[in-house]
Amino acid sequence: MADVKEEAVPGEEQQKQLDSTSDGPEDTQPAVRSEDTEERPPEVAVTPSIPQHGASSVVSPLNQFRMKRFFVLRPGTLNQAIKDVEALVDKELDGGVRSIWLMAEVDHWNNEKERLVLITNSSLLVCKYDFVMFNCEQIQRIPLNFVDRISHGTFSFPKHSILQREGEGVRVFWDRLREPSFTSRWNPFTTDFPFITFTYHPVRNTSDTFTALCDIQKFREQLRDAAQEVHAVKPVPGKANGVLVLNQNILIDAYVGVMSFLGNQNKLGYCMARGNIGF
Repeated sequence: MADVKEEAVPGEEQQKQLDSTSDGPEDTQPAVRSEDTEERPPEVAVTPSIPQHGASSVVSPLNQFRMKRFFVLRPGTLNQAIKDVEALVDKELDGGVRSIWLMAEVDHWNNEKERLVLITNSSLLVCKYDFVMFNCEQIQRIPLNFVDRISHGTFSFPKHSILQREGEGVRVFWDRLREPSFTSRWNPFTTDFPFITFTYHPVRNTSDTFTALCDIQKFREQLRDAAQEVHAVKPVPGKANGVLVLNQNILIDAYVGVMSFLGNQNKLGYCMARGNIGF
């Protein structure tokens, strides 16, 4: 928050000096009477109010304190991260960058992971970025002409699952004919799923800038448009062209997740200040 400069209220000695210097030519403004100065209430510096952008953008002081622990909110951190991931884009393979988003990836075990997501002319790039060391640790590249389905809606779990998740998400599919194997479903470290799931980043309500960066609805619309364009130019042989957009619940097929519960509660998938240790 910017410091507010307060205006000092003149004291009695200063007021006398002002009254004494007010004697001058007749065409000047007459001195203020002492009676008026005594009755006039002291001036108080007014702190400008912060404009409200709706109930969703109002952050309580406690949440503001918690938000400051995210390294992505440190001044200059996000801009440096964007420059770093943009430098890793392969112009021949991916084309130009269309948009950049700050998301939270939700894996098949309901674990949240902080991600920078880029939509380019030909690819969807999911970047695991270390906001502490300013280093991109991993990039997952998904060709847009393989994206065949985008579903969006609230999260759901199997009937006897003890897990739960609030909010909405977006799931991107790129191989509708391939289903995850049994071993993949029960392996928390597998990465061979033919889809990826995103939800809102926790800092989305801290400012208008982050609200725009974390808007999964706008992300879904831009991804659909970009994929449709690539499907028309580079169709995949033997694969149906076009992108199917569905409004339906996003199923996370997990039943027991003690580690995901502890990890999500403590935001272990995010770069945050944790006492004297940055994770």
